[in-house]
Amino acid sequence: MRKLMVMGKLAFAGLFALLLVACGGAEKTEDTAQAEQKAKTIHWKMVTTWPKNYPGLGTGAQALADNIKLMSNGRLDIKVYAAGELVPALEVFDAVSRGTAQMGHGASYYWKGKVPAAQFFTTVPFGLTAQEFNSWVAYGGGQELWDELYAPFNLIPMAAGNPGVQMGGWFNKEINSLADFQGLKMRMPGLGGEVLKKVGAMPVNLPGGEVFTALQTGTIDATEWVGPYNDLAFGLYKAAKYYYYPGWHEPGSAVEALFNKEAFEALPADLQAIVRTAVKQANLDMINEFTARNNAALQTLINEHHVVLKAYPADLLLALKKASYETIAEVASQDPQSQKVYESFKTFLNSVSAWHDVSERAFINARAAE
Repeated sequence: MRKLMVMGKLAFAGLFALLLVACGGAEKTEDTAQAEQKAKTIHWKMVTTWPKNYPGLGTGAQALADNIKLMSNGRLDIKVYAAGELVPALEVFDAVSRGTAQMGHGASYYWKGKVPAAQFFTTVPFGLTAQEFNSWVAYGGGQELWDELYAPFNLIPMAAGNPGVQMGGWFNKEINSLADFQGLKMRMPGLGGEVLKKVGAMPVNLPGGEVFTALQTGTIDATEWVGPYNDLAFGLYKAAKYYYYPGWHEPGSAVEALFNKEAFEALPADLQAIVRTAVKQANLDMINEFTARNNAALQTLINEHHVVLKAYPADLLLALKKASYETIAEVASQDPQSQKVYESFKTFLNSVSAWHDVSERAFINARAAE
């Protein structure tokens, strides 16, 4: 009996030891799993053309990175670099193309010197609004053309935001006719800048962070930026008095998310889907934010900072529209890619305009009628 009791105690001790080992093994397995998950985290860099934490644009880039990290449960962690922190603002395209960063956030018309047709994927004077642009890209063949255009540069582009119809710009003198544009040095990138050349002005391409200083010091005579929400944040009212509308040159300016093709395609399929979904959400969120905040900012500019709000004269807008259509056709004819994109853009614009004549425009006119 005593021998049996001793054997029982030994068996119990052995079982207890096995349980301890098992628990220890469970702890080890859990710790190992966490370490393996951490090791699997993919770290990316995002370079942008915007000043750090700049409202709507800079904050939009950071929100996109944060959302991707959240949606991926931390598996894709993206560090955002403002303009100048890793590369200069206007070198984002090259940095993502060569893999210095896996992702970029900017506007395609900044790269017109490398890819002239890229301008059509930010905005076109008297062209598509934000809603119309998104429809062209998603359902009118625009995305396929955009992808084709960037493929030789090892890049994948996506629409990542849009502030909507912009303002016409900031001036230190009244603008009443085309003659007032003669010799005017105005910050205006993209196709709008080409139109300014046609009417005798001198367009200047500057990143956002340099606009205020250039206007204040007289390096430029006038500038457009975005609209009241952003323009108030930049303090442009301190450097110019007259604020003109509408933004004929930028009826809906798409913000572009750029991805290094090799880096994007190396992601697992679920992370690729997460990135695409997060970019679509960011694209919608930006137009919502600007629509909600622009009027309050405009009232602040007028009532607190005594900005003079003025409409471009109707005959001047007609002259600018004529110059715009001529300029766009001329730019498109300079290379086959631009012509191909232009034809698609123009076809969609004609189609959506016909629909909006009896929908959006008809309703807004009816709502405004007294």
